[in-house]
Amino acid sequence: MIFYSFLLNNLCNFTKKSMNIILPGDKDYEPRPSVQRKSLRINLNENIYGTFVEIGAGQEVARNFYRVGAASGTIAKSMSAYDKAFSDSIYGEEDNGRYVTQNRLDKMLNHEMNLLEKRILRDKNPDKFFFVYANTVATIDFAKKFKGHGWMGIKFQTDPNDEYSEIKLHLRFRQNEAKLQQESLGIMGVNLIYGAFYKHNEPLKLMKYLTDHLDDQSIEIDTINFSGPLFKGVDNRLISLELVRLGMTDAVIFDENGINVLPAHVLYKKNILTLRGSYRPITKVNEEMFKKSLEAFLKEKKVKEENTIVVFELTLSNLRSTGDIDDADYLDRAKLLCSMGHKVMISNFSEYFKLVQYLTTYTKKQLGLTMGVRNFIEIFDEKYYDNLKGGILEAFGNIFKNNMKIYLYPLLDQENGGIIDSNNLKLEDNMKEFYKFFKVNNKIRDLEFNMEFLEIFSKDILKQIKNNEKGWEDKVPEGISEMIIKKKMFGYK
Repeated sequence: MIFYSFLLNNLCNFTKKSMNIILPGDKDYEPRPSVQRKSLRINLNENIYGTFVEIGAGQEVARNFYRVGAASGTIAKSMSAYDKAFSDSIYGEEDNGRYVTQNRLDKMLNHEMNLLEKRILRDKNPDKFFFVYANTVATIDFAKKFKGHGWMGIKFQTDPNDEYSEIKLHLRFRQNEAKLQQESLGIMGVNLIYGAFYKHNEPLKLMKYLTDHLDDQSIEIDTINFSGPLFKGVDNRLISLELVRLGMTDAVIFDENGINVLPAHVLYKKNILTLRGSYRPITKVNEEMFKKSLEAFLKEKKVKEENTIVVFELTLSNLRSTGDIDDADYLDRAKLLCSMGHKVMISNFSEYFKLVQYLTTYTKKQLGLTMGVRNFIEIFDEKYYDNLKGGILEAFGNIFKNNMKIYLYPLLDQENGGIIDSNNLKLEDNMKEFYKFFKVNNKIRDLEFNMEFLEIFSKDILKQIKNNEKGWEDKVPEGISEMIIKKKMFGYK
């Protein structure tokens, strides 16, 4: 009997894990209402009342609310202006002729809310919480070359006297069937509306619950922004970090103002120069690497400044301080980079070849990577590519796509006081001929440098800041020390 009891317990545990089942009493158990229960709870709330407008993928979200019943108390109108001429007559024409855009979503939300307020009089409906849910979506094409993507959002209030708050997000489909994509869209739309009304006070949980009842690989959310009075305390940079940390996307980008922006909007058909670092804090070395590599990048054939962007990348591995990601520390790094007018990418890419693969999904133009000699030597370590069938050869084949160039910043040789660059760096014997191929074919460019900067290291500056020592202020770019001191960043006291 003991054996059978042991076997039964282990079988139950295995079944729970393999089927991703969490039962009441489990440590991490939190009941997740079904799509139907979420829809019905919204419908039975006599205060929630609004409009559904969906373009491109059918009435997938509204359909869930109609199916469960009691929708008459919730839905003022549902509409799909599928024809472009009809859509333009309602929301106006788009200058670029594109309809799956944030601009289109904004027009839909604002236009429909104005109609709702005009037609549903407040004096006759004093207790109603108005909302507009909208999406504009393109599903997979017939040839299955374009996977599809879309924008969805909700403009809503949780008190009749409140100003409106908004949640807007961009999604990318990973499924290969239009029907599956439509079904996933319908589920996520319900999750968004339910979260807006019942989880708005916990935006990180709200975001996590957006994929309730969806396969992890069905939809990617690469941009989300919270705004309005309900989200005054929300920092969308932390929201970006959470998207990557939860695996909801591989990378997010925010602009010089710290606003989450659509990666495709920033990267599409651009020449891209990327600088990876920990930036804890950013130093004069990092600043010089940026300036010198950009100068060299702009000299490449077919690279024009007006079609070139620079991205400072932070990987999650570089954001970890003591095992977990320190949110305050992360924000400090991001604020400093943004204050210098830079775009910042947060990614899950521990290896450089994965970063390059990601960038090449958006552009076929010139790519550049700026790195120091120490990091460059590490990418020749074969252990990093054990999970690839083609090993290091496959990885480097991906790295040097699109006429990729690596801009190499030298390392100070601590033994003899000289410098280590592409001409004298040391690799394992079995990598020397491999490296020579890229060197001979002009894939690696040494950068100009200031000798005195080579003795500047972020870890030394960080230690000085924490110990309240003097002298570090002159080793960071202009204005950075003042921000660190004023905001008490990186443990400054």
